[in-house]
Amino acid sequence: MRIIPLSEGSFTIDKTKVFVPFDTSSEELNTRPVGSLLVEIQPFLIITEKDVILLDTGLGYTEANGSLQLHNNLQKAGVNPAQVTKVLISHLHKDHAGGITVNNLQSDERFISFPYATYFVQRREFDYAMSVGSASYKTEDFALLEEFSRVAWLDEDEGLIDNYIRYQLTGAHSKFHQVFWINENEQTAFFGADVAPQLQQMKSRFVAKYDFEGKKSMELRQQWWKQGQEENWTFLFYHDIKSPVFP
Repeated sequence: MRIIPLSEGSFTIDKTKVFVPFDTSSEELNTRPVGSLLVEIQPFLIITEKDVILLDTGLGYTEANGSLQLHNNLQKAGVNPAQVTKVLISHLHKDHAGGITVNNLQSDERFISFPYATYFVQRREFDYAMSVGSASYKTEDFALLEEFSRVAWLDEDEGLIDNYIRYQLTGAHSKFHQVFWINENEQTAFFGADVAPQLQQMKSRFVAKYDFEGKKSMELRQQWWKQGQEENWTFLFYHDIKSPVFP
């Protein structure tokens, strides 16, 4: 199993829910609005014997020429975007779901970013996101999934994909957030997405105000950290600037 973080850069975010680029080499966090959080945005590429897997899809930013930043990051990693076979979506907040589709600058139409892949999406998360009206969800980024033939809608609280990828509905961060374990050759990669976004959060007990159920998130982090240490999981931290993969 090969694990490759696909960093889109560092950002701050405050109560406006706007992601503002941040240069960690020259800027200080205290220059940003009070309450700003410093985060990395980084989907993960996992190459197994059976699949080329993408875990979440980043912000969906495009380069000046209209190409998707996520596509460019994959190509830098030596992977053609057309080779991606599975896209696993933890939840549909805009920093995780922005690259599900891409906008054509010439026609102003949206297209599925990975048309040869199967997207695994929690059905209840999609329905909730489409109906709730929240600054955290940009429905234009993912509404096209409803019409896409290669979506595996996950309806259960937990289950198994192809006998080696396990998913579990956690809620906690968003109402229908889910996490994934990928198991191959006695190696387990765990993607806790925004319930377990950074290494430091696994080691401290705190309730985050930005979570749908902060106490539950805290308890799950403690549980996963203990179990992962005992079972030698590889943790994937979507928002960690220094330690995206641990150990």
